[in-house]
Amino acid sequence: MQKITTNKQELLENGFSIVNNIYSTNEIKRILTAIDQADTSRDTFRKTNDLFAIRQFLKEIPSVIDLVFTDKLRTLIKEVMGDNCFVVKSIYFDKPETSNWYVAYHQDLTISVDQKLELKNFGPWTTKQNQFAVQPPIAFLENITTIRIHLDNTDEHNGALRVVPKSHLKQIYRPETIDWSKETETTCCVEQGGVMLMKPLILHSSGRTTNNQKRRVIHIEFSTMELPQELKWAERMNLT
Repeated sequence: MQKITTNKQELLENGFSIVNNIYSTNEIKRILTAIDQADTSRDTFRKTNDLFAIRQFLKEIPSVIDLVFTDKLRTLIKEVMGDNCFVVKSIYFDKPETSNWYVAYHQDLTISVDQKLELKNFGPWTTKQNQFAVQPPIAFLENITTIRIHLDNTDEHNGALRVVPKSHLKQIYRPETIDWSKETETTCCVEQGGVMLMKPLILHSSGRTTNNQKRRVIHIEFSTMELPQELKWAERMNLT
């Protein structure tokens, strides 16, 4: 309990926290087996030489839900986010051993919703693979907590996230305005079976793979805020 309290405090103050030993080796193997058995032909599956991604991951592979939401993860979610949170987005990322793919510093500024509407303070909008995404009012982004479940050991050599601590406290923070004489960069190394908690407004990036090791991650976002009545979270899933 004390450790989770510390993680919650780190998340609020710094925008991220790392919790190792959430999953056993066998639990990771079962998750990977379920992913390997999935039908990858649908639009939500994206496969290139540098990246394999599954959007709406929990919807597309429902057999992983019970494998992902173990008692340990549920305890962590409850202690960090309370009893009223629910899933609003899920993505699986597989960065292959030879990937040259990297992501520059950015914030996660959009949410996934069921349709495009003209709503005050919601926008701009994007549509990818028949999915609607929109930048909501800042309060929604501040409310979201992301859990990144690491299925491999991850460090600076195979695309571990780099973050700017406390940048989530500055609301919209354009990467081109980062003052590196005042800001610091931290590499978030996470063990296989561990998770990284993060706020979507923290500036984060990831580098190329240089050690011929995979980096497979399940990215799940949680919220406790309801959208305006006419709009729905595209992937809402209650934790029962």
